Amino acid sequence: MPVNTRGAILRSAPGKWEVTDLVADDPRQGELQVKLAASGLCHSDDHIATGDMQVGHYPFLGGHEGSGVVTAVGPGTPGFKEGDHVVFSFLPGCGRCRYCANGQQYICDSGANLLIGSRWDDAESFRFQTSDGTPVGQMCGLGTFAEVTTVDVRSTVKIPDDIPLDVACLTGCGVGTGWGTAVQAGEVKAGDTVIVMGIGGIGINAVQGAAHAGASHVIAVDPIAFKREKAQEVGATHAFESIEEAADFARSVTNGQGADKALITVGVLKGEHVAQAFEAIGKGGRVVITGLGDLTDVGIPINPSMMALFTKEIRGALFGDQNPSADILKMLRLYQEGKLKLDELITNRYKLDDVNQGYEDMKAGKNIRGVIIYDD
Repeated sequence: MPVNTRGAILRSAPGKWEVTDLVADDPRQGELQVKLAASGLCHSDDHIATGDMQVGHYPFLGGHEGSGVVTAVGPGTPGFKEGDHVVFSFLPGCGRCRYCANGQQYICDSGANLLIGSRWDDAESFRFQTSDGTPVGQMCGLGTFAEVTTVDVRSTVKIPDDIPLDVACLTGCGVGTGWGTAVQAGEVKAGDTVIVMGIGGIGINAVQGAAHAGASHVIAVDPIAFKREKAQEVGATHAFESIEEAADFARSVTNGQGADKALITVGVLKGEHVAQAFEAIGKGGRVVITGLGDLTDVGIPINPSMMALFTKEIRGALFGDQNPSADILKMLRLYQEGKLKLDELITNRYKLDDVNQGYEDMKAGKNIRGVIIYDD
């Protein structure tokens, strides 16, 4: 029988999250039902609430960074059993499409319906409904702002039982996206000078990744002192309030050239951020854009000839070019070995009913990462 649960939905955007009664489908073949343990409050869900990113179906259940325990397995679905501990990947991986086969799971063809919230293979089929029978979309096919969710196995990674689920959930989005932005997409190398613009749930992990890769200078940029302090606790060698100060410092330690890499992890991306990062890098430097903003904004105010004359590069990254099925487990192993900080990233814990307060705290600069903790 379908499961009655509670979840935070949007009925329209701009809007506020509304915690209401929902019904989650029984899992079909290739699906799991999971009791949530924790869900990160990622900025991407706030982009949905503000209308920066439009979704294809309302009501829409939020949340895409979560972990929990499997409570039911769909028929004919090998590889999982009740009681398994899992982390969700906000990007599905089919393992068969051109991109998965090429080691680019982060752009798997299955993700076409991410912002519709339907089943991956049928844009008219939804796993949730309201108590009156109205279909409900799931953020990235997950909907981790619910006590119980039903998901596709393509979006699920089984993890060791001894890893705390409250910190494990962070690897499904913020940690992987930030770490990969530095290590994979940024290709930070030993001795590099790296600027990280924006120290939130993603930027703090870009700092960790750049430090782990051996960068000589890891320069954190954020107007909020608390965030600059946190960055220095996890590997930033220097921290500045503005990109202008950071760029000046980068030039001072590179014989006037500029940073080797500038990683843009701001909460609300604008074209001017890209221009600032482009000016901050030196010859042969790379800008990696990971932050998101209003999807209708167009334009980056740079001199394109400088890309050729100074062989500068601007590129985007989704989940930091990481492959969730493999890299989530690698990050958790690094955590177990003490090489990746996760516990220190959680600033505040909330109940599901406090989801809007969590986002107010995020916007006020009080959180590196807020996490919803579900009762046992």
